[in-house]
Amino acid sequence: MTEERELKHSFAPVARPDARFLILGSLPGEESLRQVQYYAHKRNAFWRIMGELWNFDPALPYAERLEALMIHRIALWDVAGSGFRPGSLDSNLKLERPNDIPALLARCPGIRRIGCNGGRSYELFRRCFPELVRNPALEVVRLPSTSPAAALYSFETKREAFRRFFAGGDAAR
Repeated sequence: MTEERELKHSFAPVARPDARFLILGSLPGEESLRQVQYYAHKRNAFWRIMGELWNFDPALPYAERLEALMIHRIALWDVAGSGFRPGSLDSNLKLERPNDIPALLARCPGIRRIGCNGGRSYELFRRCFPELVRNPALEVVRLPSTSPAAALYSFETKREAFRRFFAGGDAAR
């Protein structure tokens, strides 16, 4: 089967029932799929940003990084549960099938802010879940992508966008 025809799948959500924030990617890239880790590409700024904002070492083992997010009531998942995509560029993602985000929100009723990590994630979310976009109890925010492909934004700009996202919600520590 060629890479263009290979169906790629998202990971399970990382969330505790007391989560307050949900960060949504589009679908894991090649390096993330290879390592079975969210945001595994060494040049993706996600873990560096989270480490700076929440005071943990972004070089911690993966399970400890996930735990650090969950301690701060942050959940991770992807809008697409599966899709076809050669390589890692979101612009090449086709025939996506969404994850069951409403079910995740039901399991984590405290989530009030959803941050879409990048434009493609935001577009997919708006298209697949218009009822959630219209829900006055939720705030859906388009964040700049932490991907190295999003070179239009500096690291500082990305970090400040995430800082503002978390500052707008209940970040009980």
